[in-house]
Amino acid sequence: MNFDLSKKKLSDINKYLQNIDRKSNIRKFKIENPSGHHAICAGLKDDIDVTINGHTGYYCAGMNQKASVTIHGNVGTGVAENMMSGKVFVKGNASQSAGATGHGGNLVIEGDASSRCGISMKGINIIVKGSVGHMSAFMAQKGNLIIFGDADEDLGDSIYEAKIFVKGKVKSLGADCVEKKMDEKSINELKKIFKDLNISENPKNFKRYGSARKLYNFKIDNAGAY
Repeated sequence: MNFDLSKKKLSDINKYLQNIDRKSNIRKFKIENPSGHHAICAGLKDDIDVTINGHTGYYCAGMNQKASVTIHGNVGTGVAENMMSGKVFVKGNASQSAGATGHGGNLVIEGDASSRCGISMKGINIIVKGSVGHMSAFMAQKGNLIIFGDADEDLGDSIYEAKIFVKGKVKSLGADCVEKKMDEKSINELKKIFKDLNISENPKNFKRYGSARKLYNFKIDNAGAY
């Protein structure tokens, strides 16, 4: 089924996709002429496949639960924000805060992602095949941020238990973020993610970063790091 955003209201399209008749055999949808509209495909709950042909605005595919959403274009702030599960594929570049607060699922960005990619992520896997901007994985709590390109300054600032993998260069690490050994467990974890997403890449080419756990409890000796 095809929708044309130049002819139909976004609220009507989102309402239809959020309330799919589970007895229906129609599970694939296309959205044409998105023209930078905000919150396209927000709050999808069912196992459906949506293709968006064009650029989108803020919070595309936010709060996704089970849907697979593919955007053939660039996306604005907060793509896949607070996603619970499912898959979101961005064929272009992403603006700031991609995958913010995501609890689960997979976000794959073919191009670059701007600042604060994965901010406060809580279990999502974010794969960026380009580079990421400053303060990415800021206060990241759980999940994996996998960067094929470079990372700008203050990567992983105030990170909790999320893992960061970088294939390229890191300009600087944020407070309490350190490089860690690329152990067998981490290699196998990346292998599984790449296999599930049909990505051909060698996990051994990546470096791993995570929390030094020095900021979990306030110590006066660490005051300068806050």
